[in-house]
Amino acid sequence: MSYKKSFWFIGIVVLMLLLAACGGGSEPVAGSAADSSQSAEAAAEVGVGDPAAGKEQYDQICIACHGPTGEGIEGLGKPFTTSEFLQEKSDAEMVEFIKTGRPSGDPLNTTGIDMPPKGGNPALTDQQILDILAYVRTLHE
Repeated sequence: MSYKKSFWFIGIVVLMLLLAACGGGSEPVAGSAADSSQSAEAAAEVGVGDPAAGKEQYDQICIACHGPTGEGIEGLGKPFTTSEFLQEKSDAEMVEFIKTGRPSGDPLNTTGIDMPPKGGNPALTDQQILDILAYVRTLHE
């Protein structure tokens, strides 16, 4: 009887090892073709913003901290005109950043002031954020 138990135990262990080995390929390797195609799909899903519509939203939501021309306001909002952060991030990454905001306790927050999610306007849609982003990207020098 113990021989049969050992046989089943060894069989189950072998099966688990095979399944674990086969399941390892589900995540794409960074920089791989699968990763690139997923990035392209994510970018396509984000859409395109309208800078003119974005300026209207910017003037209502963002101007108080980032200034009328995106130059930033000392102690409130960072400038967009010279922002490397803005230039390094994709539209999809920036949309997620704006939706999340940056609390004052975040080590990367250099102003000490909260950037509230969606600039403090919870009704802001993803398309409106894309529009604002399209406008803000025109401000970079």
